[in-house]
Amino acid sequence: MHRFLIISLATLLFGCQGLPQGVQPVTGFEVNRYLGTWYEIARLDHSFERGLSKVTADYSLREDGGLRVLNRGYSVAKNTWKDAEGKAYFVGSQDVGHLKVSFFGPFYGTYAVFELDKDNYQYAFVSGPDTSYLWLLSRTPTVSQALLDRFIEKAKALGFDTDSLIIVDH
Repeated sequence: MHRFLIISLATLLFGCQGLPQGVQPVTGFEVNRYLGTWYEIARLDHSFERGLSKVTADYSLREDGGLRVLNRGYSVAKNTWKDAEGKAYFVGSQDVGHLKVSFFGPFYGTYAVFELDKDNYQYAFVSGPDTSYLWLLSRTPTVSQALLDRFIEKAKALGFDTDSLIIVDH
């Protein structure tokens, strides 16, 4: 695992499990339907993902009841793949999309699914502990402009800096 990813992720995850004001995790969440690979479509910039394209997140079950999280992205500048492996656990009920995730030791941060395609689990809007952490995930490397627009509109209404969004190249 790449040291810079671990250190940067630790900065995000120093025990912060709160939610940004107005963000409500989805209910009726089904973890088994959420498992598998998701493509990062849009994000707010952070050092642990800076310069990465082709970013994916893969979720699988852990033996201890949690989730294994494997994030992967490609650095064009360095011509290398960067990986970060973590673990996630539900903060409360397993049917609520509010988890705590750790990529570094005992320190956890918020992972809140605040919109989800509950019919087909094809997209998810995800926030971290505050409005500086935001992602649009999809089962496919591209989404419709209508979905992207809805994501931006909803995120902006919740106080996220949508003018700073990075659209991820796949």
